[in-house]
Amino acid sequence: MEKLTLIKVGGKIVEEEATLRDLLRDFSNLEGYKVLVHGGGRSATQLAGRLGIESKMVNGRRITDEETLKVVTMVYGGLVNKTIVAGLQALQVNALGLTGADMNLIRSEKRPVKEVDYGYVGDVKEVQAELLASLIRQGIVPVLAPLTHDQAGHMLNTNADTIAGEVAKALANHFDVTLVYCFEKKGVLRDEQDDESVIPEINRETFKQYVEEGIIQGGMIPKLENSFEAIDAGVRRVVITQAADINKNSGTVVG
Repeated sequence: MEKLTLIKVGGKIVEEEATLRDLLRDFSNLEGYKVLVHGGGRSATQLAGRLGIESKMVNGRRITDEETLKVVTMVYGGLVNKTIVAGLQALQVNALGLTGADMNLIRSEKRPVKEVDYGYVGDVKEVQAELLASLIRQGIVPVLAPLTHDQAGHMLNTNADTIAGEVAKALANHFDVTLVYCFEKKGVLRDEQDDESVIPEINRETFKQYVEEGIIQGGMIPKLENSFEAIDAGVRRVVITQAADINKNSGTVVG
């Protein structure tokens, strides 16, 4: 099976000129087929503020009302996405910027209201892997914004980690997929205060143990749970690392 690397990067990396330039250079040097999924939350918060729209967050997740949805659609699907695409074209990478609405690529359902009403936030239900795979095989590099649609005319703000995981799972039927989650540390750390204390490998058993011991906590727990789900669905390997190391075979390998 042909190899494919799917890289997920947070907004922080793609919203600053220097880190974006480094990321795009490293990404362009990756061998084989590749896909980039990006965030853009800080830019959305800044633009919303300028427009007098208050950004509300619950547990680190954005509440997306009607006005906020307009802002994230503009920022994620427009400004951030097209800046990345233009940067990759300058490096001779034939990138194509997409939201989930384009070609009906990713269909979601609006998240049901439970303890929190997240507003126009989507939970992914379907990825058109066949279509995406055919684009990729034509030498096109998809750059996916964290936006999906409900097939009833509404865009939905959708977590970029979720999009990366669901797309990787869907593409696992077509390629030998490596999913790379980039964040600000070099990997999953044994000691939060020590940036060099990277845990090189985590399996289900050690994950359970680290959670019980309090070594792995907070937002890293769902990230790793998503990683195991991806492995179960046929993704070959999942790596958690920092954006600067995507070509270095370092970080934490989940399996």
